[in-house]
Amino acid sequence: MRLTRRQLAAVVSATAISHARTQPQTEPRAAAPSDEMETARGRLKANIELLAQHELPMATEPAFRFKA
Repeated sequence: MRLTRRQLAAVVSATAISHARTQPQTEPRAAAPSDEMETARGRLKANIELLAQHELPMATEPAFRFKA
Protein backbone atom coordinates (compact mmCIF):
# COMPACT_ATOMS: atom_id res chain seq x y z
CA MET A 1 0.00 0.00 0.00
CA ARG A 2 1.38 3.35 -1.00
CA LEU A 3 0.46 6.49 0.87
CA THR A 4 1.17 10.07 0.06
CA ARG A 5 2.52 12.36 2.74
CA ARG A 6 -0.92 13.90 3.22
CA GLN A 7 -2.59 10.52 3.58
CA LEU A 8 0.06 9.38 6.04
CA ALA A 9 -0.39 12.56 8.08
CA ALA A 10 -4.15 12.01 8.14
CA VAL A 11 -3.75 8.42 9.35
CA VAL A 12 -1.22 9.36 12.02
CA SER A 13 -3.24 12.32 13.29
CA ALA A 14 -6.45 10.27 13.36
CA THR A 15 -4.66 7.60 15.40
CA ALA A 16 -3.28 10.19 17.81
CA ILE A 17 -6.66 11.84 18.25
CA SER A 18 -8.44 8.55 18.92
CA HIS A 19 -5.74 7.58 21.41
CA ALA A 20 -6.06 10.92 23.19
CA ARG A 21 -9.81 10.47 23.49
CA THR A 22 -9.46 7.08 25.15
CA GLN A 23 -7.04 8.39 27.79
CA PRO A 24 -8.75 9.69 30.94
CA GLN A 25 -8.46 13.43 31.33
CA THR A 26 -7.72 13.72 35.02
CA GLU A 27 -5.81 16.56 36.54
CA PRO A 28 -3.01 15.68 38.93
CA ARG A 29 -3.95 16.19 42.56
CA ALA A 30 -2.05 19.02 44.18
CA ALA A 31 -0.23 17.56 47.17
CA ALA A 32 0.27 19.48 50.36
CA PRO A 33 3.77 20.98 50.73
CA SER A 34 4.48 18.75 53.74
CA ASP A 35 3.57 15.65 51.69
CA GLU A 36 5.89 16.74 48.90
CA MET A 37 8.70 17.31 51.40
CA GLU A 38 8.25 13.87 52.96
CA THR A 39 8.17 12.24 49.54
CA ALA A 40 11.36 14.04 48.51
CA ARG A 41 13.10 13.05 51.74
CA GLY A 42 12.06 9.43 51.24
CA ARG A 43 13.43 9.42 47.69
CA LEU A 44 16.67 11.03 48.88
CA LYS A 45 17.15 8.42 51.63
CA ALA A 46 16.44 5.59 49.18
CA ASN A 47 18.97 6.97 46.70
CA ILE A 48 21.59 7.38 49.44
CA GLU A 49 21.10 3.76 50.48
CA LEU A 50 21.42 2.56 46.88
CA LEU A 51 24.61 4.56 46.36
CA ALA A 52 26.11 3.29 49.62
CA GLN A 53 25.83 -0.30 48.35
CA HIS A 54 28.38 0.34 45.59
CA GLU A 55 32.06 0.95 46.16
CA LEU A 56 33.89 3.23 43.77
CA PRO A 57 37.64 2.97 43.21
CA MET A 58 39.59 6.12 44.01
CA ALA A 59 40.52 6.46 40.31
CA THR A 60 36.90 7.24 39.45
CA GLU A 61 36.65 10.09 41.93
CA PRO A 62 36.73 13.55 40.30
CA ALA A 63 39.55 15.98 41.03
CA PHE A 64 39.01 18.48 43.81
CA ARG A 65 40.36 21.40 41.83
CA PHE A 66 39.17 22.10 38.32
CA LYS A 67 41.23 24.47 36.20
CA ALA A 68 39.72 26.17 33.21
